Amino acid sequence: MKERFPYLDENNTFQFPSPDSATPEGIVAVGGNLSPGMLLSAYNQGIFPWYSDGDPIIWWSPDPRCVIFTDELHVSKSMKKLLRRGQFSITLDRRFRDVITACKKIPRRGQNGTWITDAMLEAYSILHDLGYAHSVEVLDDGWLAGGMYGVSLGSFFFGESMFSLIPNASKAAIIRLNNIIKKMGFLMIDCQIFSLHLRTLGARMIPRNEFLRLLEDGLKSETHRGNWSAFIDV
Repeated sequence: MKERFPYLDENNTFQFPSPDSATPEGIVAVGGNLSPGMLLSAYNQGIFPWYSDGDPIIWWSPDPRCVIFTDELHVSKSMKKLLRRGQFSITLDRRFRDVITACKKIPRRGQNGTWITDAMLEAYSILHDLGYAHSVEVLDDGWLAGGMYGVSLGSFFFGESMFSLIPNASKAAIIRLNNIIKKMGFLMIDCQIFSLHLRTLGARMIPRNEFLRLLEDGLKSETHRGNWSAFIDV
């Protein structure tokens, strides 16, 4: 990719190198920009950006891939009890910028910061305005206690990041999102990178070629573009 890469709007596409050409770590390409057309092209091809501030944009398609199939979500007895108590109220697409800002700023164990750069924050906020990026807000007595955001295309939700200021708030976000999008006909939440936290919710690793095959089929479904706040009652 050239250093001065053109800005692509949501109607423009870019053909990335094949994920089969990725490095062993999963790097497909380096460079470009975070314009809407680039980001949407990447997700359509099973690729996502992940890089540190000050570095060029790195585009990934890891093998294997961490996913949660919507019909395989695991909810522990303790989480079911917590959700029944009604401690949390959960909304969709009401505070997208607050959620991504919290994901950017909340300290993480063993890390000095997050990979969400200022450019990332602005790029995904534009995708939200275009109706492709969505947020889940977990409120505790009106206070934003946790949440997550990601991108929706076809029957796939590409989870990008989550945060939790009190125990189990991010789990509540994933559980509520999964229950909603399952009723909407979604196949999976793409978690990208494995973590023990996600495994407790039923996440598992699948080969990249299987992920790409499922993605090709999933993109044939309608994309539920726009504000999702009304889907909270689905």
